[in-house]
Amino acid sequence: MMRGVVFFTLIAWPAVAGSFTPPDGCTTFLTVQSKGCRVSNYYICADDSDGDKWRADFDQEGIFFLGLTNDEGEWLESYDTGAGTTQMLQDRADPASLRELLSQGYDDYRFNLSTDGAESIEVEGHDSLTGKNVVIDGEPLQQTEFEYVERGPDGSLLRRSYGHEFISAKWRLFFAGPSQWDGGTGLFPMDGSPLKFSEAGEAGFAMIKPIFDCDAVMSSLPLSRMSQEVQSHDNL
Repeated sequence: MMRGVVFFTLIAWPAVAGSFTPPDGCTTFLTVQSKGCRVSNYYICADDSDGDKWRADFDQEGIFFLGLTNDEGEWLESYDTGAGTTQMLQDRADPASLRELLSQGYDDYRFNLSTDGAESIEVEGHDSLTGKNVVIDGEPLQQTEFEYVERGPDGSLLRRSYGHEFISAKWRLFFAGPSQWDGGTGLFPMDGSPLKFSEAGEAGFAMIKPIFDCDAVMSSLPLSRMSQEVQSHDNL
């Protein structure tokens, strides 16, 4: 699949266009409405490796983020329209492992990302299970605690975040939770927790219009940064 072509085709859609339609050869399997005026559509593609999953995020203006994760929850690549950047997973000094987190209750990781094929960013952090299980819209989820930092090529601190996320063992996915994010100007509270899950045939499936918190005053901080929760997690 030509990632860039697919992405720039998707971002041409307005948020009011109707239902989400994945690229040819792909199938949508889940739609998640979250706090912070975000709706995410998850899909898989026949040409990808087993366990790979795409996520397309929409706000009131349309699509703003597209990301690909594997079965271990590693972020393989992402496209962020807000920042205008593309990131790809590079070296894995210590790969993130959802399997290890679920079986042992703790996983640390250290890997590098390339930004627009040039600058290399090191991401280092950990996830742990808190032991708390929750049910959101009928779906059982496990709560995690996470912390990570990103450093530039010179070792300087670029950003950091800590807080909670949720894991679905059923879908092998991370979902955002309440967290603190610092991009160099101080800690900023964020909460992109999921509120509604829709599978095929259910109300709300394939929606591209977010329904929660959209009348609230929104920060200019790109919502994709709420992720670093999926091994930078819910996003890169």
